[in-house]
Amino acid sequence: MFPTVARVLELDVVSRGLPEVVAGAQHLERPVRWVHVSELADVAEMLQGGELILTTGIALPESRDGLAQYVRELADIGAAGLVVEFGRRYFDSLPRALVHAAEQRGLPLIVLRRELRFVAVTEAVHALVVNAQLEELRSSEEIHQTFNELAVEGAEPVEVVREVARMAGAPVILENLSHQVLAYDTAGQNAQVVLAGWESRSRGVRAQGRTGYDPRTGWLTTAVGARGHDWGRLVLIGKPGSAQEDAAPATASHRHTMLVERAAATLALNRLMVRDRESLERQTHRTLLSGILTHALTVSDVALRASALGVPLEGRRLVGVVLRQRRGPLPAALEAQARLRDFTETAAAAVRERRMTALVGALDDEAVGLLVSLGPKDDEHTALDGFAGALRRLILEQEDGPEPVIAVGSSVGSVRDARRTLVEATQVADAALHDTPSAPGTRSASYYRLPDVRLRGLLHLLRDDARLQTYVERELGPLLAYDAEHNSQLIAMLRIYLEQGRNKSAAADAAHLSRPSFYDRLHKVERVLGVDLDQVESCLSLHVALLALDAVRR
Repeated sequence: MFPTVARVLELDVVSRGLPEVVAGAQHLERPVRWVHVSELADVAEMLQGGELILTTGIALPESRDGLAQYVRELADIGAAGLVVEFGRRYFDSLPRALVHAAEQRGLPLIVLRRELRFVAVTEAVHALVVNAQLEELRSSEEIHQTFNELAVEGAEPVEVVREVARMAGAPVILENLSHQVLAYDTAGQNAQVVLAGWESRSRGVRAQGRTGYDPRTGWLTTAVGARGHDWGRLVLIGKPGSAQEDAAPATASHRHTMLVERAAATLALNRLMVRDRESLERQTHRTLLSGILTHALTVSDVALRASALGVPLEGRRLVGVVLRQRRGPLPAALEAQARLRDFTETAAAAVRERRMTALVGALDDEAVGLLVSLGPKDDEHTALDGFAGALRRLILEQEDGPEPVIAVGSSVGSVRDARRTLVEATQVADAALHDTPSAPGTRSASYYRLPDVRLRGLLHLLRDDARLQTYVERELGPLLAYDAEHNSQLIAMLRIYLEQGRNKSAAADAAHLSRPSFYDRLHKVERVLGVDLDQVESCLSLHVALLALDAVRR
């Protein structure tokens, strides 16, 4: 960091000149990038900003306007300050116009009451500047080396954040786009104080550009992401108002800016590396699962490749599992692919958490398949129940929609039969997908198996059969046509009546109708269909037709 005007005035070589600040005292923290000696009135044309001007004043303008213009040009170019030595042009005081202009423009104006060798001042200050540049170079090298190592090691976000906090000596927060804290390090401060009301506080700080400093809060923030997709923000919490309050916008130190940007790059890179590594693993697993289902690979090939992936299949019990998410069709193909990829990674994370051995990969555009390999001491129900619980918890933590359908096939004892358990699990998943998740049932496990899909599942499996569709039309076709022609709701009344166990009073209440009105609608149903709703067999046939209608429509 460059020395400030105040630091320059403290140097022995400068203090011997008895420096006195006569204007702009509140801006002495401006950094001095260089020292420039000049007697020219138009010296501003030769400056770049950040210079401390040394002069005896012998060539300064005489007029008030000329002095004001001289100060204005220095302030506009961003000069750090103006030092005037007494003894050549001025002796006891400076012109009021010069002092007034400097105070108005916030330009530090210093007088030297004793003569100094300007060359000694420039040498001393330039030594400080060079040392500051060397220190900045060393700091840059340290940051570069530290985060290179973290990137190569694939450090977790917590490790990266901890290193930033250590090097900055200030709290650091990694948040997502919803302003929820993903990782943090308080640098020794009270965590409850640092994180109190975080979301609302964070939403109130908006930086311009990818990296920005907010002097009101002292926060230095930078976006975290890659390939045009940001997924978080890194926040370095400094002291409010610690930046300079001059005419120029306040900024954080160059070192801290470099630190958070390098850390953000490491976080983004490591996330990409993890995602790419996992995707490659998932692709390999998917190839094996596809090879099993399509007979594209021989039994020996499957066993050999799976063993090389760390998933032994020979001499173990194998269980096929198929996962489907309860969600409607997605409008964008890319979004569907992203959701499936994330769903697959979540399933793989649940497998790792439960320390299970399994192949995990996408089966199609909507389903994720697992071939679980169980050892002789593994309890099948315990393993599957634990996996189901872990999967649902991870999905809940990610706020990724409703819980999935988890379908399980029968366990088999050889690689040759692996296809059978996967196909059975696929059929169960297709049937269970349209089951009502909250409806009470007889299932004691947290997943579906063949006995759990029952009549609704069977009808779903048969939904494409022309004979089932003919049955639906024969049983309900006239009523559906009547509703379409008269804009009535007789099919809904029939459904309510059957779902209420043929209890007309309960059905009328459920339909929010008076009993006479509801009874009248039931009589219309009987006339249109030509059936007697007091006959159990007729009602059973109609109920099955309604369930089949739901399956066909879906």
